[in-house]
Amino acid sequence: MSAEDFAVQFVAPEHAELAAEPLRAEPLGEGELVGRTLVSLVSAGTELASYRGLLSGKYPRGSGYAAVFEVEEAGPGVSDVRPGDHVFGMGGHRLRQRVRRRECVPLPASLEPERAVFARMMGVTMSTLVTTMARPPDLVAVTGLGVVGLLGAQIFAGCGYRVLACDPAPARREAARRCGLSDVRERIPLEDQSVCGQLALVLECSGHEAAALDGCRAVRKRGEVVLVGVPWERRSDLPAFDLLHAVFHSYAVLRSGWEWELPRQRGEFRPGSIFENFRAAVDWLAAGRVRVEGLGEARSPRDCQAAYQDLLHDRCTKLSVLFDWREI
Repeated sequence: MSAEDFAVQFVAPEHAELAAEPLRAEPLGEGELVGRTLVSLVSAGTELASYRGLLSGKYPRGSGYAAVFEVEEAGPGVSDVRPGDHVFGMGGHRLRQRVRRRECVPLPASLEPERAVFARMMGVTMSTLVTTMARPPDLVAVTGLGVVGLLGAQIFAGCGYRVLACDPAPARREAARRCGLSDVRERIPLEDQSVCGQLALVLECSGHEAAALDGCRAVRKRGEVVLVGVPWERRSDLPAFDLLHAVFHSYAVLRSGWEWELPRQRGEFRPGSIFENFRAAVDWLAAGRVRVEGLGEARSPRDCQAAYQDLLHDRCTKLSVLFDWREI
């Protein structure tokens, strides 16, 4: 076992460790890449739920699904990526990545790894962008301004929608304003007739029942409320009747915001795909269309347990954590 091969593992509920792992010894296959990780991004949603033990599965188990790495070797059949290139992929929190070329996105030289890795979180709401019936300049509300919601609000605004960004936390509202969002409020203003009954789409990114109910009450007839944020646990005592009443009388379309509704790769009769969205996200980040500066707090993977605890208990100075593997 090489001392240079490490990965962040969840070894028990609320217990993460940086553990040594063996490298895969077999030669690279057709279309494979291998390289050393530069940065990886912690998801404060699904990943933190896994850390808490809310997902089923055996221990120890891996973590993470967003990484930028530097290519060290390309397998047979790869001609457009060379050693030294930086690429983004859905790799875990590990020192070395080994992925298929078709499941990663080469980065332009101008795009720093710390910015590029946010393409993964952009992809979550880009699936809704592909599937929604709302069209610019429709009015869209985003509830919950964590990383996913904040990026989603910027994405829809950048595509010509009129966007209302909502979160009860003052710090998150201030982060939204720093990212260039102009209409930022504590919640959807149900008393404002210029909003209530006018929304074509609500991206519910908080996972909170009250926000979903507000969305169903505020959309126009046949407007969509898309549940992007996972309701990991009960957070209110609202009765189901209130939600059902709002859906029925607003003629609302309430649906899942499951990003994997799209295929990983485009097909002949299904042009939208996860990796097309990632490629667009990388391009938009490089062009400055979406701002991510100041959203991630850099930490060492050796500090993984403290990093997850700080995220869990809202002690981080920023909305997310970046593991910097360059010092390992």
